[in-house]
Amino acid sequence: MQKERYTFEDLVEIMKTLRSPNGCPWDREQDHESLKKYFIEETYEVLEAIDMKSPEKLCEELGDVLLQVVFHARIAEENGSFTIHDVIDDISKKMIHRHEHVFGKARAETADDVLDLWDKIKKEEKGAKTQTDILKDVPAILPALMRSYKVQEKAAKVGFDWDNVEDAWKKVKEEMEELHEAYTGGDMEKAEEELGDLLFAVVNVSRFLKIQPELALTKTINKFIKRFEYIETKSSESGKQLTDMTLEEMDALWDKAKELDRRGENDEN
Repeated sequence: MQKERYTFEDLVEIMKTLRSPNGCPWDREQDHESLKKYFIEETYEVLEAIDMKSPEKLCEELGDVLLQVVFHARIAEENGSFTIHDVIDDISKKMIHRHEHVFGKARAETADDVLDLWDKIKKEEKGAKTQTDILKDVPAILPALMRSYKVQEKAAKVGFDWDNVEDAWKKVKEEMEELHEAYTGGDMEKAEEELGDLLFAVVNVSRFLKIQPELALTKTINKFIKRFEYIETKSSESGKQLTDMTLEEMDALWDKAKELDRRGENDEN
């Protein structure tokens, strides 16, 4: 089936072949549940490609996500549930319905107008009778920071929100004190609760700053790994193992890595 250039229909047929009795044993064994982890991985790899600002990598990773969509659709078709054409039909109808300002008579002059209209239409589609229904509709499987952000956004739609970022910041300080009081008092169950409250309050601040906390934390993790690598590399160059170094020595190298980051000299490998 070698071709110079393949189409979407070719991809659908390739998946059909892979799932056939004479196809791939691994592909035949998969179901919706077993593929969940791969969908998550591929989605995050798309985000990484965007951060890398690599069109080639982004093209590749979007293809991997598209493969997952086609894979799930093929399994569903075999089960008699739906086909890839139903998926395309459904999303096309949804986009037309939710963009009444483009395809219908509704008006939306700004991006905020569009979001308000979108929320109104989604609420009608899902038959949500209360704002609590809207909060519950945020998928529980989302990463907690992302889910917190979305829940807070939806609560803010009806005015349940701080007036400004300074009020949100005061809440962070309050939750920090309550966490400190809980753990110093030896009540670890309370400490867990207060830690959750603190993280939720931090997300509130990030929302006011229009910073996605999930992405911000990911950047910090990557930064931590890069600086830790610097410490380990310099340790090795001096003939030492990390376990042979004092915390003060590692802290000094950490500060050096931070300084190099600020000057743009501590490049990632």
